[in-house]
Amino acid sequence: MACRISELVIDCADPDRMATFWSEVLGYVELDREDDGSIQIGPPDEGFGGAQPTLVLGAGREPRAGKLPLHIDVSPFDRDQDAELERLLALGARPAVGQTGTESWHVLADPEGNEFCLLRTRLRPL
Repeated sequence: MACRISELVIDCADPDRMATFWSEVLGYVELDREDDGSIQIGPPDEGFGGAQPTLVLGAGREPRAGKLPLHIDVSPFDRDQDAELERLLALGARPAVGQTGTESWHVLADPEGNEFCLLRTRLRPL
């Protein structure tokens, strides 16, 4: 037996803004909204427990200090990396660190400064 990741939980100051951003990035939809302000987003046809993990964006109670020990990597499946980079920047992502230009990935930050990487490898659609 083995496990697989079913959901990722991200504390954030503005769950609505983050749910909008990550839904656009991943093609996800809102699945659930809790009384505590947390929002779960996931694949529109599968929801929780499908092939892709859902994201739970919860209102963080404490300010974050420093870089997160975990970050998300995303890979395009319907366009090349350059086109996807333009799309992510238009959605509100921003370059997070200086890069040499020789890397095969782009380090970006979401609207709340959480780093994630856009990889070059194009995935097959699910």
